[in-house]
Amino acid sequence: MPGMFRKAKESTIHLLLLLCALISIVTTAGIIWVLFSRSAGFFAEVSLADFFLGTRWTPLLEPRHFGVLPLVNGTVLVAAGALLIAVPVGLATAIFLSEYAPPWFRQIAKPVLEVLAGVPTIVYGFFALTFVTPQVLQRIWPQTEIFNAASASIVVGIMIIPTICSLCDDALRAVPRSLREAGYALSATKLEVSTRIVLPGALSGVVAAVLLALARAIGETMAVTLAAGMTPRMMLNPLQSIQAMTGYIVQVSLGDTPAGTIEYKTIFAVGATLFLITLGINLIAQRVLSRFREAYE
Repeated sequence: MPGMFRKAKESTIHLLLLLCALISIVTTAGIIWVLFSRSAGFFAEVSLADFFLGTRWTPLLEPRHFGVLPLVNGTVLVAAGALLIAVPVGLATAIFLSEYAPPWFRQIAKPVLEVLAGVPTIVYGFFALTFVTPQVLQRIWPQTEIFNAASASIVVGIMIIPTICSLCDDALRAVPRSLREAGYALSATKLEVSTRIVLPGALSGVVAAVLLALARAIGETMAVTLAAGMTPRMMLNPLQSIQAMTGYIVQVSLGDTPAGTIEYKTIFAVGATLFLITLGINLIAQRVLSRFREAYE
């Protein structure tokens, strides 16, 4: 009797886990279906060449242009700037927590870093508008516009620091202690062991962490919308206003655009493009992990 009860309990748990997995798969499939089925109506009126190669994006104004490159330019500009801030800070913090920090400090610092990931993104957007731009950027470069790519990059960089730090810390701590001791036995300093033995040994995890953080930066919405503005343009000046793909989706989703129009359908085309970009980044991260992963015993 106890054996039958145990078997029934295991079967129930197995069924619940399977149900959770199916819910995740069905939800993802539903998102993909909505994006690409609605995008089909847009591409029935706008050619793929005009959309992916056009350099003007004015779907809400006459004359209408549907070139998505200005939105991609704004998204990449913000994400690249965020990585320039987050990667050095996050990786250095991970090395410190993994190799230098005493256990008591690590137990305090890790939860504090995780708080950054729990702050609502709209708060970061207001922080960029009320502090980063007027108190930092405009004091250094007076010509900085109120809405600009630099402030968006700064706050998004702060947002993804916990992601890079946490994943890199886990990767660094997975490197066996014996490799560190071998380095010390050869008279290497702590810095040399950290940067020339531990970091290369955890390189696959570090690269994957950076790519996952990049996907997070590209998909960020409210902070970028508030900080960067709504001016789609092809330029590389971070002190000017730009518009990211997520910012445009927010703009059209406010409710002023009639459903079923070509303007309304653009949000699904842009959303599908954003989905493909983030999917590609995640596939690259998985490829890096599987290709360069170090198996330690």
